[in-house]
Amino acid sequence: MAASSTDPRTWSTHTDAAASTVGVGLGFVLSDVDNIACIDLDHCLNPLTGRLAPWAAAIVRDAGTTYVEVSPSGDGLHIWGRANVRQGRRIRRPDGTAVEIYGTGRYIAMTGRRHGSSPSILADLSALVSKLTQ
Repeated sequence: MAASSTDPRTWSTHTDAAASTVGVGLGFVLSDVDNIACIDLDHCLNPLTGRLAPWAAAIVRDAGTTYVEVSPSGDGLHIWGRANVRQGRRIRRPDGTAVEIYGTGRYIAMTGRRHGSSPSILADLSALVSKLTQ
């Protein structure tokens, strides 16, 4: 059966997925059962220098102490935390801000490439989600 981000019958545990020879890499399915959310920052990281665009640095700062990793593209970030996000949002602003916010019905590819010294914990991102979606 093909995997689906909306069909729990096609999901597996991290242990089983890591041991599988099917597919390439690992990911996480966002669902409405755990309030885990991902804030996806696109084209904000210079892969050569590691510098963040100012708009992205502000979002990472506002996220607080939470897990952040470099996205598969190498020039974006995924900020992981907890928030009640039932409707995905895509935000584009003239200053270059390129953000997507998801909490359910999405598969997010994981790289394991931690950004900076981000911890292995998930912060409450509710205030940040509210601020970004105003």
